[in-house]
Amino acid sequence: MQVDLFDYHLPEELIAQTPLLERTSSRLLTLNKQTGEIGHHRFDELENYLQAGDVLVLNDTRVIPARLFGVKADTGAKAEVLLLKQLEDDRWEGLVRPGKRLKAGAVLHFGGGTTGEASDEPLLTATVEAEGEMGSRVLHFSYNGIFNEILDRLGSMPLPPYIKEQLPDRERYQTVYARHEGSAAAPTAGLHFTKEYLHRLEQKGVQLAYVTLHVGLGTFRPVSAETVEAHEMHEEFYEVTDETAALINRIKQQGGRVIAVGTTSARTLETATGEDGIIRAGRGWTGIFIYPGYRYRMVDALLTNFHLPKSTLLMLISALAGREHVLAAYHEAVEQRYRFFSFGDAMFIY
Repeated sequence: MQVDLFDYHLPEELIAQTPLLERTSSRLLTLNKQTGEIGHHRFDELENYLQAGDVLVLNDTRVIPARLFGVKADTGAKAEVLLLKQLEDDRWEGLVRPGKRLKAGAVLHFGGGTTGEASDEPLLTATVEAEGEMGSRVLHFSYNGIFNEILDRLGSMPLPPYIKEQLPDRERYQTVYARHEGSAAAPTAGLHFTKEYLHRLEQKGVQLAYVTLHVGLGTFRPVSAETVEAHEMHEEFYEVTDETAALINRIKQQGGRVIAVGTTSARTLETATGEDGIIRAGRGWTGIFIYPGYRYRMVDALLTNFHLPKSTLLMLISALAGREHVLAAYHEAVEQRYRFFSFGDAMFIY
């Protein structure tokens, strides 16, 4: 299957650069996956498409300030690291810049004299141990103190490269239910919810369930292969608790719908669900790649944002609603001037 089949034209001015003031004030495009019928609404009208006995499955990962700016220890040249995932203890996988100059053995300094801190000693030192998957590096960090506190002090939020504006409030790139730190990007479909709106849905009889998938390179890495089948996904850490698995299985048995909030929740659900349609608690690494031809085992409906052309995320939603229906909806969204990508509007596939 050719990757070009998932291309579409997007005017650059439709890429949302900043989040809206009110989380629930975005627009909502609805798509019937069977008929292709399209509707235009406000996000707070989502409740009209939900009913008592449904379960919303939300990804409670929390974005870490994963982008670090420092210098090479030997030359003082500027260097940048984007942390992707923790491997073990103080070893991380990350993307580095400039990549060609940061080979195994390179030492990087962050904080201290490198960024104007009072101390001449760096607060954080990273040694490049090896090259990892897909151009990444394995980095070993050394420091005095607590790593997360140092990272919070030195790091910045890893906004996608298509966002050029600064984000004054870090929390606006977190969901209101974010709990478990570890993501290099936000599960952006969840950014539309407030605690009050989630409570409103619960009062209606909609259940809430939480899974964790730490978003890494696998979610936003571009597809460079010519065919879909040739693309390799990067593994990301996920967890489904006993409580969540029991709730989702009960809802499914009672005839309720399992509604994934975001593609990361969808990938987690499909990873943890067996051929028998039963989801099982567990944790580990998933490299699941969902594209047309895949049969969903657990997800009945999906709330998502609008995705980049030729991306794995566009392929994932095409597997749920059909490529033709999805591209027709995207063309409609462009014509209606919807806001696209991380800080953009939402889409509900049902």
